[in-house]
Amino acid sequence: MVVLGPQIPGARPRVLSLGEAKFGRVIGPRELERLRRARDLLADRGYDTTGAVLACYSGAGFEPGLAAPAAGERVLLVGPDELYASAADAVGG
Repeated sequence: MVVLGPQIPGARPRVLSLGEAKFGRVIGPRELERLRRARDLLADRGYDTTGAVLACYSGAGFEPGLAAPAAGERVLLVGPDELYASAADAVGG
């Protein structure tokens, strides 16, 4: 998933968030590293990725230690509790 900011004439397109969703398996460092590489590739192609949040959504949870971001990096982990609570709220339950 890629979330872009509003287009501002004359400015580089801004990436607000890069994410990956896996509902049937646990997310580990491999997925987070893939998001880092994608962020770097987008920066090389002229996108502004400063401050981009790396987001992992998992219905099965996360490997231990995954939440340790690099210095200055923002990582969002959305696990089963948050996913299913949000789904229940959306349907009124």
